[in-house]
Amino acid sequence: MAYGSEPAPLALAHRGGAALAPENTLAAFGLSSALGLRYLETDVRLTSDGQLVCFHDATLDRVTDGRGEVRHHDLAALRRLRVHGREPVPTLAEALEAFPDARFTIDLKDRAAIAPLVQLLRRRGIRERVCLAGAWDGALATVRREVPGVRTALGWRSLSALVSSSRTGARPSPRLATGEFAHVPLRLGRVPVFVERLVEGAHRIGVRVVVWSVDDVPDMHRVLDAGVDGVITDRPDLLREVLIARGQWLPAGARAPVRTPAAAP
Repeated sequence: MAYGSEPAPLALAHRGGAALAPENTLAAFGLSSALGLRYLETDVRLTSDGQLVCFHDATLDRVTDGRGEVRHHDLAALRRLRVHGREPVPTLAEALEAFPDARFTIDLKDRAAIAPLVQLLRRRGIRERVCLAGAWDGALATVRREVPGVRTALGWRSLSALVSSSRTGARPSPRLATGEFAHVPLRLGRVPVFVERLVEGAHRIGVRVVVWSVDDVPDMHRVLDAGVDGVITDRPDLLREVLIARGQWLPAGARAPVRTPAAAP
């Protein structure tokens, strides 16, 4: 099934499920997949030798015992590090290969990664499994042009305009629909996003709303009640239980939402 083709709200494991396992590692992706999630979110950066790796920060310091910027290290050097002292840094290609039935949301963190990412997406069977996200509208437009058919989220400029229209009650312009999805934070700084208004406006122009990062049960219910099309969370275990309780759980391999807890895997 292509990315986003399911009828139920999408359940996306943020950085693979960062609250349950070392972020952006095969261990995190594997744990969320074992819970039945088919959607995995990861960040991508480029190494000094042109390799795409699953890694969020610009520097190694926070989650490894390495130092300095990712782009100044080659893949061999990164292989010697461990995320939170436990798990190796995987390449994006390794993650895609290790979980062939998963759908990946890829957050592009490095403009220099565009060209190698385009080459990867052109491989058979990859573009259909992917939604590309990132801050730069221009970079996302470049990938859409180079890889026809790949799905993308709105860049930050388009997303900001969509959020602004929801605050004022104005009808959003169809020109803002530069991607199939809007990845919307629960808050912009200290200001909460009015998810209900935003969902209505986005749906008018054919954009599906995915909210991040939603890690507690009340907020999960709130955004699902608002009609969001997906939820990105560090706690895929909690989101799974919420969706089961609501009769909206769609585990990997299923073709229709699971309607009762008794029917869940």
